[in-house]
Amino acid sequence: MTSVQETFGNDVRRLRLDTLIFLRWIAIAGQTAALVFVYFILGFDFPVGLCFVFIVASATLNFGLRFGTSRSFRLGDIEAAFLLGYDILQLGFLLYLTGGLTNGFAMLFLAPVTISAVSLPRNLTFLLGVSMLVVATFLFVEYLPLPWRENEALKFPPLYRVSILAALALSSSFIGIYAARVADEARLLETALSATELVLAREQHLSQLDGLAAAAAHELGTPLATITLIVKELQKSADSTPSLRDDLALLAQESARCREILGKLKSLNSEDEGGVMNIQSLDTLIEEVVEPQREFDVALDVTKRGSSTPPALARNPAIIYGLGNLVENAMDFANSRVRVDAVWNNNLVSITIEDDGPGFSPDVLERLGDPYLRGRPTDRRTKKDIESGLGLGLFIAKTLLERSGATVDTMNVSPPRTGAIVRVTWPRAALEITPSSARSRSIALND
Repeated sequence: MTSVQETFGNDVRRLRLDTLIFLRWIAIAGQTAALVFVYFILGFDFPVGLCFVFIVASATLNFGLRFGTSRSFRLGDIEAAFLLGYDILQLGFLLYLTGGLTNGFAMLFLAPVTISAVSLPRNLTFLLGVSMLVVATFLFVEYLPLPWRENEALKFPPLYRVSILAALALSSSFIGIYAARVADEARLLETALSATELVLAREQHLSQLDGLAAAAAHELGTPLATITLIVKELQKSADSTPSLRDDLALLAQESARCREILGKLKSLNSEDEGGVMNIQSLDTLIEEVVEPQREFDVALDVTKRGSSTPPALARNPAIIYGLGNLVENAMDFANSRVRVDAVWNNNLVSITIEDDGPGFSPDVLERLGDPYLRGRPTDRRTKKDIESGLGLGLFIAKTLLERSGATVDTMNVSPPRTGAIVRVTWPRAALEITPSSARSRSIALND
């Protein structure tokens, strides 16, 4: 699971340089407009020349970054943190010249911290937040007066400046944590969906091998027919040689066997649901799911019972993968035994997977099925690698099974016993393939 997350997660998280440049241009435009309005329209006196020095510095940085890299370049975490740190310092210098924390634009300190929370790791976001508070604390003590009318003093009590500093601290903490949490969940979901697409693509690739086999069978049919025809002609002229006659009879027999095999291969890609590999019994499905797990030390018991005839199912790689993942998870965490129980009637088909491990904690039970579920070792069971336990695999399994029409329920074994139970239930009509449904589907596909 970690490798999948690394594969998809890193590039998704990294901040595009073009995004930072665009946001800095917006800041430059806003700062320029504010300075021009206050100095030239309102006529307030303040060191406007020094202010424009820092604005020009930001513009120069933007031009240098634009012409030095491509538009699609993605910054490393450290590089992005340095650029956001520069934005904090640049805003700090401007605020120092224009009133410090008494300037309402001090709230713009929240912008770099929020961008970092969405795009950078938490440790870098924390460092940027601390840097912002250090600069804000300096501006609490040292700053030039807020631009105002001449001969009219505008003084703010220290308590007001303390409240602004406290507001910055609390706002940066809340917005940073909230933005980071939302961004993390979005990234994890995107990564999980990408991994799900990989699984489905792999299963689709395997199913496409059926088509390759059918094509190969079609191509081999003509030379095999030629071989069969030649064997028959040779048999007619070999009556006087018993040993040759026996060899030709064996060759004819093997040719017929090859023809039967090619006939089966041709049916692999048949659009008809009645193809030799397209329909399987529930018993075959269960055995295909549990067979890879029988070689381990944990005992695996399989029971099958029903009040009607067993359903015939269309072979679905998504169902096989989903059930296989659930059984594998149970085998990983069981103490000594896993039980797989398949039950059916005229309306429902249900497969229950139960183990005798510690079971799910209430906290984990509420979050099962979320991608990249994290928890303490005591939350589920004790494993050396907790991250390999419950997150992405169960998310993919649950998603694939629900796409097939199933309902997936998770629960714990009733006390005093311990263990976890996962029950997968389908409406029988959604899962079963009947001759009539096979014919109708075949007609629909042919049309």
